Parts: sequence; C-alpha cells; structure tokens
Amino acid sequence: MATLKGQNIRILLQEGTKFKVVGKSTNCTVTLTGNNEDASTKDDVALASKPEITSKSWSAQVESLDVTDSAAILNAIKNLTPFTLIWDEVATADNQTAQAESFARKGQAYLNDVTFQWDDRTNSTKQLQFTGSGPLEKLDAAPEMEIVTVDGAYTKGQFVRLFLGGNPRILAACKSLSMHVSLSLESATTKDTEGDWDVQEPTALSFDISSNALVKSGETITSTVPGINYADIEDAYEAATPIPFQIANVSGANNRTKGTIICSGLVVITQLTLNAPNRQTATYDTQLTGYGIYTVAA
Repeated sequence: MATLKGQNIRILLQEGTKFKVVGKSTNCTVTLTGNNEDASTKDDVALASKPEITSKSWSAQVESLDVTDSAAILNAIKNLTPFTLIWDEVATADNQTAQAESFARKGQAYLNDVTFQWDDRTNSTKQLQFTGSGPLEKLDAAPEMEIVTVDGAYTKGQFVRLFLGGNPRILAACKSLSMHVSLSLESATTKDTEGDWDVQEPTALSFDISSNALVKSGETITSTVPGINYADIEDAYEAATPIPFQIANVSGANNRTKGTIICSGLVVITQLTLNAPNRQTATYDTQLTGYGIYTVAA
C-alpha cells in the first residue's frame, strides 16, 4: 500500500456552513498533548515513574504562501474569533475534498499566533497557530467543502513595505519585514468542566514588527517618495515615544508608491541593533513593539 503524502493531509477551517482549506499551504502540524503527573507513591516498589494523564490539549500549525488574506487573518486574531477546525485526508486534483478518514478530528480553536514574513526577492509567507479549546470529536461524514481557487501568483516581499511617522515615510533600503501577533490564552476549566480536555480563554493581545535594512544602500532613487534611514531610526529610538506605522502594498519607482494599507497603528522602538561585520555590508535590525491595538484596512 502506498504511503500517505503530506499534501493529502490538510487543515480545514469553517466559513459559514462550509469548510475551506488554507490555500497555497506548504506544511501543517497537529500536536496532541497529554499533560501528566507522576502517580508513583511509597507503595510502589522500585524506581520507575507512573505518569497519569490529568488533562488533554491540542494545537495545529499551518504554513502558507498565500498572504492576500492578511487583513482577514489580522482581524480574526484581533477579534478573538474562535474557529471550527478539522484535520483530515484530502483527495482530488486540487487536494481539497475531505475524506472523513478514521483519524480525522474536529474541534474548536483560537487563532493565537500569526507571523507574516515579507522579505526582498522572496515569496511572502504566513504562519498560523491554532490552540484547541475543548474536546475533539470524530467525523460522522465528510464536511461540505468550498473550493479555494488557487492561482500561480505569489506576493514578493519587496512589494509590501513599512512606513513610519505622523507623515508616513517609507523605511529605505529594507531587506526584510515581518509582523507577529500573539493572543495569550489561559485555561478556563474548573471542577464543573466535564472530561479531560482543556478549555481556553483569551486574556491579552500583543504584536511586534521587525525589519532589517542597509545602513547605506548606494542605490539610485528616482522616486519622489522620501525614505527613513538609520539616523532617523536612531532619533526615533532616542525620543522613546510611540510612533505611527503603516504596512502597505507598494508599486512604482523604487517600490515606494503606497497602495492598499494592510494595517496601521502605533509602535515603540524597543531594540535597535547595528551590524557591521568586517568585509560585509553594514545593516541594522529594528524591533518595534505594538502600542495599543492595530487597525486593519477595510
């Protein structure tokens, strides 16, 4: 019998009455955890432990090359939206038809960790992590699917850029950009909770942005859009006050013409690192921590 390949196991998310795969996904991972305590006592002879399961939890991670839904994803984690999630074997030409295999499971989960990566001359990526809340159940039948239209287009990282300041200016000579959002969860189970499964409840939301850029690029700039350089970032760090940010799609000369704004808000520069290795290009890393909540474009 042929082995089951990874492309034939997918995470399915419910939208309305139907389920959809995460388009252009490259990997998924499901983790079931048995939280345990050593139940050995003085009555037990010898030195071996006796782990006893006290609670059960689960999580799922998905990696994808589709970042066109970044606004929807950022809204979902910000709005504390619980998802109905399934993992199952899939088939057909686009691997989007669930098979209701014996190992397939369904449950409620929070999207609690999101990372978008927009790097120069690289296909952009997103990483999603879901943490289960409550029990898993077996599928009685294959769910009704909504087929995701997948094209051959990918978002190159140079076409998504960071703007900073009250009169937003683009971060010049940038090599990489990422945004990370984290939703803190806390177990909400009590003695009234039936079964062994952990029930989760959101408690806090935070986000951070990181970038890497050249100290001096030496590149000819034909665009009239002004940029921010390392000296400007140092000044902003020393001011130690929240500064507005925008992450936006760009086009035009030097990829500096702002298009759709993906998200915006306030950040504080919490770390600035100058990298100057011998015989290599000097760069600097900027770590920005969210101040308040971000706003997602309509």
